[in-house]
Amino acid sequence: MNANGTANGSPVGELGEREEDQGRITRHTLHDAVVSRVRDMITEGTLAAGERIHEGQLCEHLGVSRTPLRESLKVLAREGLVELVPSRGAVVRRFTPKDVRDSLTVLANLEELAGRLACEAAAEDGIRQVRRLHDEMLRCYAAKDRLTYFKLNQEIHLAIIQLSGNEWLAYVHGMLQARLKRIRFIGNEGPAKWAAAVADHEEMIQALEARDALRLSAALRHHLEETWHRVKDAL
Repeated sequence: MNANGTANGSPVGELGEREEDQGRITRHTLHDAVVSRVRDMITEGTLAAGERIHEGQLCEHLGVSRTPLRESLKVLAREGLVELVPSRGAVVRRFTPKDVRDSLTVLANLEELAGRLACEAAAEDGIRQVRRLHDEMLRCYAAKDRLTYFKLNQEIHLAIIQLSGNEWLAYVHGMLQARLKRIRFIGNEGPAKWAAAVADHEEMIQALEARDALRLSAALRHHLEETWHRVKDAL
């Protein structure tokens, strides 16, 4: 992106004309729609780490005014995806390798605990819901729909946390999970990495359905530890 916030004549980084129409927001829930769209752009790397968000160009691309965009940026700042910098405006947050590794270490411990608690406390309906999410995620994997796959993947992790029944665990996990969306997303870049992540999830769902607490805890920890190995070179 050059000093004017364009790349090869295209607004908003590498977005280009390919999303000129589908990127515009027309839904009634404008605030949620803008938050979701900008979050996706950060997750997919359309808005790159360290990049200043050019409000005028992004408003034009989304078809919204500055007010809903600015309110949405405040939400994303609370999530830790952007930073509101005096004199620069909103900047996509950049994480150091140490930030990422430390965060994944904490997440691994949180999810390991959640797996044990979920096997003890989860209702059968809750486990069946995780299975439905898992099966839908596999369909997205087969279709190579990476963004939808990723969102379902994150829903599965959240669902297991919720099955633990521990609100404080869910609260701390949610803060870290929100900040690492882009990092977790790049962990699926390349067929081998993506296939390995899917295999991890297969192990997780089988352990949950068996209510095997030790197996599920181990699978969740392994998954987060492997995430570091899948993303570290990209950092």
